[in-house]
Amino acid sequence: MQRTIFTDEHEAFRKTVRAFIEAQVVPVYDQWYEAGIVPREFYRTLAELGVFGIEVPEEFGGAGIDSFKFQAILIEETARAGVSFGGSGVHVGLCLPYLKALATPEQKQRWLPGFVSGDLMFAIAMTEPGTGSDLAGMRTTAQLSADGTHYVLNGAKTFITGGVQADRVIVCARTAPPSDTDRRHGISLLVVDTTSPGYTVGRKLDKLGLKVSDTAELSFTDVRVPVADLLGEQHRGFAYLGQNLPQERLSIAVGSYAQARAAIRFALDYTRDRTVFGQAVAQFQNTKFELAACRAEVDAAEAVVDRALEALDAGELTPADAASAKLFCTEVAARVIDRCLQLHGGYGYITEYPVARLYADNRVNRIYGGTSEVMKLIIAKDMGM
Repeated sequence: MQRTIFTDEHEAFRKTVRAFIEAQVVPVYDQWYEAGIVPREFYRTLAELGVFGIEVPEEFGGAGIDSFKFQAILIEETARAGVSFGGSGVHVGLCLPYLKALATPEQKQRWLPGFVSGDLMFAIAMTEPGTGSDLAGMRTTAQLSADGTHYVLNGAKTFITGGVQADRVIVCARTAPPSDTDRRHGISLLVVDTTSPGYTVGRKLDKLGLKVSDTAELSFTDVRVPVADLLGEQHRGFAYLGQNLPQERLSIAVGSYAQARAAIRFALDYTRDRTVFGQAVAQFQNTKFELAACRAEVDAAEAVVDRALEALDAGELTPADAASAKLFCTEVAARVIDRCLQLHGGYGYITEYPVARLYADNRVNRIYGGTSEVMKLIIAKDMGM
C-alpha cells in the first residue's frame, strides 16, 4: 500500500538523508561500533546538513517547520541502513520540545543557535538508579540558595543517552518534597552546564545493543545552577514530562517499525544469496511463509505509525494513543526481527551481520520510554480500568 502521509518535500529530504548515510556513515560505521561512540565532530556535520534546525524557529537559525515527520524520516533511514547517529536523536527528538515550549526568549537566544549548529549538544536526565520508570520516586535534589541566585544540585542519574558528549543536560530534580497527596509535586527542570564544578560523567555503560550511543551515569555534587537556567516554572516538571512523553514514545514506535522493515530487507538479501541443498534459501516454502508473515505484521505497524504521526502533527496524539503505538510496534518488531535472524542461521548470531546488531539494538525498545508493562497500565487507565 502506498504511504500517503509524506509529501514530495519529505521524500526529497529522505533521498538526501539516504545518500548522506551511504556516503558518510556506512563506510565508517564499523569503526564507530568498535569505539562505542559517534565522533563529536559528526554532530557538526549533521548540523551542516540542517538536521538539528528543522523544527527550530527561523529567528534562531532553524527552518521553523512545525512537524515531526522529518525526524521520523531520519529514524526510518538510519534503521534501514542498520546505523545510528548516536545521541543526536535525544538532542532533537527529546530535548527540543522542552526548549521550544518552556524556554524564555532569553534562554532561547542563549541555547538554540548552538543547538542548531551542533556546538551545544543536549541530553535529558530523568532516570535514577533504583527508580526506573517511577519518575515520581526521583531523589536528586536542587535546593535554592539563601540569596535566591542559584540552585545547589545533588544526586545521580543513569541510562542517560548522549550523556558522555552533552554540553547541556536537562536535569529533572526535586526542588521541593512531594506533598502528602501528590508524589509528583516538587519536580523541576534545570538546564545544567556539563562543565560546572561538581558535575561528573561516570561510566559509559556497556550495553547489549545501541553500541554507538553514548549512554552514561551522571552524578552531581553541590553543582551550582543559576536560577536563570530553570526551564519552565518551578515544581511543575512532572507535568512537563507528561506532556512530552507521547512524542518520545511515538519516536520509539517509529524506530521499532523501521527496524522491523529493515530486518525483512536484510533477510531477503541474505536468503537470496545463501545457497543450501542446491538452491537459494529464499526459494524454500518456509522462507517465503516466514517473510510473508513478517511483511503482514510490518504493514500493520506502518499503519499504526502513520496514523500516530498525523495525530502528533495535528496536536491530537494522546498519552494512551502513544502508549498503544509503542506497545504494538515494539512487540511486532521483536517478533519480526527474531524471525529474520532465524533465517540467517548461524550468521544471524555474528555481529558483523546487520541483523545481529539490529536484534540487540531493538531489545531496549520495550524498556525505555516506559516499559511495555507501563504502556499497558496507561492504556488500561484510558479504558476506565
